Amino acid sequence: MLYPNNIEQKLGFDKVREHVREACISPLGRYFAEKMRFSSDYDLIDRLVKQTAEFRYILQSGENFPASNYIDVHEHLTKAAIEGAFLTEEELFEVKISLRTISECLRFFGSKPDEVYPHLRELTRMVEVDFGLLKALDRVVDDRGKLRDDASPELQAIRRQIISEQAHLRKTLGSILRQAKSNGYAADDAAITFRNGRMVIPLAAEYKRRIKGFVQDESATGQTVFLEPAEVLDINNGITELGYRERREIVRILTEATGRLRPFVPALRKAYTFLGLMDFIRAKAKFALQTDAVNPVFVKQMLIGWENARHPLLHLSFAKQGKTVVPLNIKLDASNRILVISGPNAGGKSIALKTVGLTQYMYQCGLLVSMSEDSRAGLFRDIFIDIGDEQSLENDLSTYSSHLTNMKHLLRSAGKSTLFLIDEFGTGTEPGMGGAIAESILEAVNQTGAFGVINTHYANLKSFADRTEGVTNGAMRFDTEHLEPLYQLAIGQPGSSFAFEIAHKIGLPKEVIARAREKVGEDQVNFDKMLRDLERERRQFTTRNQEVTRKDQQLAQTLKQYNELKTHLDTEKKKILNQAKEEARNLVRDANSRIEQTIREIREKQAGKDETRELRRGLQQFETALKPDYVPPAPVEDAPEIKVIGGDIEAGDLVRIKGQTAVGEVLDLNPRNKEALIGIGELKSTVKLNRLEKISRKEYRAHTVENTPRMRGIDLNEKMANFSYQLDLRGKRGEEALQEVDQFVDNAIMLGSPELRIVHGKGDGILRTLVRNHLRNYTQVQSLEDEHADRGGPGVTVVRMK
Repeated sequence: MLYPNNIEQKLGFDKVREHVREACISPLGRYFAEKMRFSSDYDLIDRLVKQTAEFRYILQSGENFPASNYIDVHEHLTKAAIEGAFLTEEELFEVKISLRTISECLRFFGSKPDEVYPHLRELTRMVEVDFGLLKALDRVVDDRGKLRDDASPELQAIRRQIISEQAHLRKTLGSILRQAKSNGYAADDAAITFRNGRMVIPLAAEYKRRIKGFVQDESATGQTVFLEPAEVLDINNGITELGYRERREIVRILTEATGRLRPFVPALRKAYTFLGLMDFIRAKAKFALQTDAVNPVFVKQMLIGWENARHPLLHLSFAKQGKTVVPLNIKLDASNRILVISGPNAGGKSIALKTVGLTQYMYQCGLLVSMSEDSRAGLFRDIFIDIGDEQSLENDLSTYSSHLTNMKHLLRSAGKSTLFLIDEFGTGTEPGMGGAIAESILEAVNQTGAFGVINTHYANLKSFADRTEGVTNGAMRFDTEHLEPLYQLAIGQPGSSFAFEIAHKIGLPKEVIARAREKVGEDQVNFDKMLRDLERERRQFTTRNQEVTRKDQQLAQTLKQYNELKTHLDTEKKKILNQAKEEARNLVRDANSRIEQTIREIREKQAGKDETRELRRGLQQFETALKPDYVPPAPVEDAPEIKVIGGDIEAGDLVRIKGQTAVGEVLDLNPRNKEALIGIGELKSTVKLNRLEKISRKEYRAHTVENTPRMRGIDLNEKMANFSYQLDLRGKRGEEALQEVDQFVDNAIMLGSPELRIVHGKGDGILRTLVRNHLRNYTQVQSLEDEHADRGGPGVTVVRMK
């Protein structure tokens, strides 16, 4: 059921239909556009929208689908069906070229694989015409719409004879006209012409008796007559007779061609139905392209799950102005069937309501709809709307009475497959009573299981939606800072009307607004304030969420760049090592070759001391040439000196890390592990006590980040490129070794190294024991073990990190 009867005008579907009609190129397509109707048949809707979606793809891909000669020839077919009747040349020509278009459409689909455009291909089955008929018509009528000379041997002979006789007639008349001009009977610019279907010459009226013949006509002034000389009378009569014969032959040929067409009239009617459908479906596809419409996921159940839905007519209007429509995201399902939308006036409530109604109506008429392709569209049997003022003088109905009449129809007819849309629910009467009646109606409709969207300003309806299962609140969002509507629907919370704020923006006196706040009551003011606060917090949350998303994207991009750089560095490192190994191998080979050659020369020559000394000098020169060039270290800027004071370190003391310029404050001590938690700016870190030195507050202030004119950051890429996973402590004293271990492990933790190797040698095992006991104090260390016997055994400690 559709309610009311003018539902298409209420929703704006009549304008959509007009757009589709205008996109059709023939009456055949416009006929189907007028017949477009709402349907609740799932299979039919699915087939119609898929046909349109397939044609939309044809238009998008630029394929050469026939686009001309969509001609309605139904009247011609009706005439051809009558026994003894015949079609004119022009009518046969229209049948011919439109039939050719049908043939080209079939050829288009026939050239594609079976799985391409399956729903459009299915329509071709209704065409059962023998296209030999097209060839027969082409033999009779040419591409200019004229009967061919060779349509029959008799017609060809007649036309040849007419041409011959006309040439003879023209030659004879030309001779007579030249003589008349020389005699002064005709003007110098006079020429042969036709009157009453006969060839004549123009003469001055006063000389018409000088030449024997028949006057066929005269000019408007009477000064010129058009004379048919007696000499050409028989020729003209002969040509006229040939014209009669030609006409009889043409009628015979047309009758014969129409008779050949007559048995195919029923099949041709179906073929032209197919042609009209192609025009209509293409028009729907064109409209879909104009409105960025798609075919969403269609499910055989009552629901609405739309993302980025847009009102198609508003989309077209905004596109002309260079603006974009704010999309609508809405979801109605079994758990939340009814949506109660509230918010400020002119905030987009009515547009949202009409977008829902028009979009659902369009889809169930077989049109594509403007939304994201992954949206879900459901199926409804009934659509009920109450939009606009239905005041009627004839039926003595006020605005509120007309709304109540509509509600009566809704309560009688609503069911689980009904979609209802009500704008300004409960308005038109005293607000207290109107709100109570509206709540009772909403409660009754909710019990029917119907789906719907309601616009309202009533607080009791918002409260009802908040506490009632199956009903949910929605708000049109509002920019509380600039007091402007955002036209965005937020589901899950009610909206404020922002009446006081809008009144203030418009410029009502402050004292008037203040008195209004007093009159409306503290509870209502607090309720509206809560809604405003919720809207403000929602905007803040949305902004922060967008910022977090942006930072996540930046982090992902940075991580990607880091991984790419690490991969690049690892690859370059392998290349350099391989190149170094190759060069070392070549050097060793050259050195061995040079030594063997020197030894061989000494033996062969049995060289004395001088010769041997000379050979050794050659080897020394070779060794000198192999030494690498000295590369001076890059100059390091001297770090500012920090004065250290003595004494034990306690919580709250100011300290610096040995060998570094970083200063911080001791936040906490762990005497058991001999560690301290220090804060360096915003950074907190756990450091061994033996790596800290106590400093004065004056030194701390002089070297904090705020008072330092410049600071150095840590280049992780450089640090990773220069970091070695192996530390060699051989030959180091205990305290010196432990400081290097601390720095080594700190860097490893910062760079996320999973495994380390510390070479301390075997010896008596003192350094090994000292290092391992020290490493056990690190909570980040998972295990310590000896290296494999082939790679150093107990002389190397393998450290695995957590």
